[in-house]
Amino acid sequence: MKKGLLALALGGLAIGMTEFTMMGILPDLANDLGVEIPKAAHLIALYALGVVVGAPTLVLISGKYPPKRVLMVLMLIFVIFNGLFAFAPSFSLLSLTRFASGLPHGAFFGVGSVVATRLAKQGREAQAVSMMFAGLTLANLIGVPIGTYIGQHFSWRITYILIAFLGLITFASLFFWMPDLQQNTNGKLIKQLNYFKKKTAWLLVVLISVGTGGLFAWISYIAPLVTNVSGVPSHNVPIIMFLVGLGMVIGNLIGGRLADIMNPNKATIFSFSAMAVCLLVVHFTASSESMAYVMAFVTGVISFTCGTPIQMMLIRDAKGAETFAASAGQACFNIGNTLGAYLGGIPITLGFTYDTPVLVGVGMAFIGASLAYTFLKMKKSTLQLNN
Repeated sequence: MKKGLLALALGGLAIGMTEFTMMGILPDLANDLGVEIPKAAHLIALYALGVVVGAPTLVLISGKYPPKRVLMVLMLIFVIFNGLFAFAPSFSLLSLTRFASGLPHGAFFGVGSVVATRLAKQGREAQAVSMMFAGLTLANLIGVPIGTYIGQHFSWRITYILIAFLGLITFASLFFWMPDLQQNTNGKLIKQLNYFKKKTAWLLVVLISVGTGGLFAWISYIAPLVTNVSGVPSHNVPIIMFLVGLGMVIGNLIGGRLADIMNPNKATIFSFSAMAVCLLVVHFTASSESMAYVMAFVTGVISFTCGTPIQMMLIRDAKGAETFAASAGQACFNIGNTLGAYLGGIPITLGFTYDTPVLVGVGMAFIGASLAYTFLKMKKSTLQLNN
């Protein structure tokens, strides 16, 4: 079972690399293709769109098949389209393959989250889910810097060939290490879709889409924040990103532990509240170079404690539709990515300094905490009515 979790973590590592390495190699890709950086940045948005489209669609299509087979097929799609992306000769083909490579992202984490809870010992389900997400955080710590270095010094195409190869290794590890679990016979299509008739389902959608935007309002503009406001030398930005990645790895593990100890709902309230306070500290200490390094690590820790608790909230709220809900949660994370980056950029376009996007992040994280508290009250009211 530990090997099964390791296979899921490898998948998280591969998916994290394909999503986040693009930010580091964007100038190199744009230069190679002879396009402007803003146009090349469309590849980031297209991947996120692929996640949003693919997460619910692929889960609904694959619901009647055993989870091991589903995970293997999803990773095969990942390998094929990342491989095609590495060799695509034109920007139009790059756009198509980039969109397609995002399709299995949410479904893999959705199916994988439910599988992780089934592999875990009772009372340690959230920690098992955090083990899968550990691959995603390790991508930011190790995989993305390596992929960026290769892309900058050799070719971005080699980076994506390596990412496709990592997906192939994940495919093999799923084949050899993942137990043959039976499919969830209760998760029929109509029952999966009926989950979104519940008010709590839509509350969770908004909670994730807005609350996680607090993280992305900060991290989307971290490079200009630390260089233009904090005075960090540009050649030290990779150190800042390493500290953020290290913090995310630790925060992910803490989040899994908190979800098991406090219960996922209370852990989510705590996580978003702490994120709001932390981002406020970032704003008021932004002019200090030494604090830039400290807060990069601390904010990385705090901001990533929310991932596992949110995923567990979805799984526990969606009885009979756990996989569909968990995959939809991944789509919401990508909506949060887009919202955070867009809303965080508004103060900059209005002429404010680069420390103002974090104030947008404070507001979004606070809304996330408030919605999580509202969810808790709704669940308690429902329980009292049933009793």
